[in-house]
Amino acid sequence: MLLEAVPRRASSIWTRAYLRLLLYGDTVCALLACVCVLGIRLITGAYIPPAEFLLGFGLVIAWPIALWMGGAYRQRANGEGSEEFKAVFNGGIGLMAAVAILAYATQTAIARSFVMAMLPLALLATLYYRYRMRKRLHQRRAVGDYMRQVIAVGHRESILDLVVQFRRQPYHGMRVVGACVPDSAMDMDLDGVPVLGSFGDVAHVVERERADAVAVLACPELDGAALRRLAWSLETARTDLFVAPALLDVAGPRISIRPVAGMPLLHVEHPEFDGMRQFVKTVFDRLAAGLALLVLALPLLAIALLIRLTSPGPAFFYQTRVGKDGKDFRLVKFRTMVVDAERLKRTLLDSNEFDGVLFKIRNDPRITRVGAFLRKYSLDELPQLLNVLRGEMSLVGPRPPLPEEVAEYGTDVRRRLVVKPGMTGLWQVSGRSDLSWEESVRLDLRYVENWSLILDLQILWKTWSVVTRGEGAY
Repeated sequence: MLLEAVPRRASSIWTRAYLRLLLYGDTVCALLACVCVLGIRLITGAYIPPAEFLLGFGLVIAWPIALWMGGAYRQRANGEGSEEFKAVFNGGIGLMAAVAILAYATQTAIARSFVMAMLPLALLATLYYRYRMRKRLHQRRAVGDYMRQVIAVGHRESILDLVVQFRRQPYHGMRVVGACVPDSAMDMDLDGVPVLGSFGDVAHVVERERADAVAVLACPELDGAALRRLAWSLETARTDLFVAPALLDVAGPRISIRPVAGMPLLHVEHPEFDGMRQFVKTVFDRLAAGLALLVLALPLLAIALLIRLTSPGPAFFYQTRVGKDGKDFRLVKFRTMVVDAERLKRTLLDSNEFDGVLFKIRNDPRITRVGAFLRKYSLDELPQLLNVLRGEMSLVGPRPPLPEEVAEYGTDVRRRLVVKPGMTGLWQVSGRSDLSWEESVRLDLRYVENWSLILDLQILWKTWSVVTRGEGAY
């Protein structure tokens, strides 16, 4: 669906082409909705005055205008995050409200089918079209197309972390093509990313490399005055400037910029671990878990019988895990290993492929044939719905750790225990077992700092896609 002939490094060209496709697609969605509603009315024998035909096609023209006013065609709103869908929704709802208010104010007898059927149908069709376009864009970015060239500015550790994250998650559309580092570190190794200059050479490097953006990572050398001068130097080429604050993993509604005594100060709200939001999350978790258990009762029974028939031992595996506030609970899963797996673990410690306190082996000899299938598609975790129903776990949260893992936690990592562990989480939709220990911890802490019911719903939606592909599970 995207234009195949767009040059790889010409981001401005492919961006304009992509936005044109969104504009055309949105208009077609509105047109199809109009034709569908008018067609149904004609088929049912309803009389449609010529003025209503004109009104319907007038709304088709007004549809992309309303989305544009809602911000649905801003470059930064498209490609990732929920901002694009919020803009489409706000634009569509705004047009519905405007038509309804205008009809009431002018006492115009507008057919209710336009407000009650056509515009909602156009909104649903547009949201689905945007979702499919985003998936197509992510597929192209996964093979290196439609990427924005980024110059990273900072110290070695922060630049390496940025490079790893962009390489692991190419759907962000960012590729670090060069770095600017302190004068004393010009000869450092950055995992294949060339060092192109020092902090004072950023503007020249951007112009020479024709970069699309500059990412300034937290470093004391670049204070407010230096950042202001850098922003001025990037204005002519319209190069985007991203600044990473020193306070990592806190985002969204918890952060706001407030002017105090003439200075813009970053205000950080405290996360909410109690109160109404937590109550709503608990109710949602238990209702969803109870409903899921009712719907999946027969498949769960079939899996249990299959385990019993293919390997000796019980169908379920019980294990002590650490929950919220460090309290132990008994986690239940389908058994995927041989009965004496824990005893055999001691003989396999030298084969551990994980770089932290976790124990993971890609081809673990203790896993049964049925267990390998269950693990690949996370079916072994379905009995944890019982833990959710009992209030010991949540549908979404940090990974439930073992007591011996918690014993090795540092002060920062123990932050994971202030919320309930989850059946799925950011770790599940960001690589699963392919993640390193540090990346797994970072994702869990990011969830703790920024959790919300909307984020939970997004993670649950992404989990379905991840587990059906069976990637990163062993």
